[in-house]
Amino acid sequence: MPVAVAVHVRYFARLREQAGTESETIELAPGSTVTDAYDVVKRAHLGLEPNRDAVRPALNMEFADWDAVVGEGDELAFIPPVSGGVNAVGVMFEVTADPLDARRVERAVAHSRAGAICTFTGVVRDSSRGRTVTHLEYEAFAEMATAQMRRIADEIGEKWPEARVAMIHRTGRLEIGEPSVVVSVSAPHRAEAIDACRWGIDRLKESVPIWKKEHAADGTFWIEGDQSKPARE
Repeated sequence: MPVAVAVHVRYFARLREQAGTESETIELAPGSTVTDAYDVVKRAHLGLEPNRDAVRPALNMEFADWDAVVGEGDELAFIPPVSGGVNAVGVMFEVTADPLDARRVERAVAHSRAGAICTFTGVVRDSSRGRTVTHLEYEAFAEMATAQMRRIADEIGEKWPEARVAMIHRTGRLEIGEPSVVVSVSAPHRAEAIDACRWGIDRLKESVPIWKKEHAADGTFWIEGDQSKPARE
């Protein structure tokens, strides 16, 4: 039995800033859990979030429990909580630094049997929680984000079998008025399209590993779930 296993660790958004690195390789005793791994990196990076309730672990690009066992060569990510064909449910899933085009997303879901297309476009606004916002920065765990988008599309397909779904999210710096996310759903009837689109954007906001940092007059703030935390500059 090996005396240690090597695990690749990645950090995102606020946790990346706290750790002072995007990734590293650590060694753990065989049979160690995700909790054990976080204890190791907390000792190595004293500024890292001490409260595990404010962290979500992902093991090999799947959300994982803290008691999951990690093995040789696994990839472990610590992330903040997140805030084909006619019969194919999911047709486009992208995380991109390029400006978003809602019409392109709508064209992706359009087909001859679709009687309705519902599109949600999230736009950067100039205020948040009483602060004047100058601009936003978005960061993503891109590979996992697109995988989670596909999973949401599969869930939509179970609820609305005739729906077709496309999702695209922006990363990097966004100015006031720029689109940050587009979700488009087509269906034979408007009620299904509207309901599925609303459900899809709600699920994206709660489960897809994409984070935003608000830049305001009184500082910068990572937005996670229902709370914001000051960013370390």
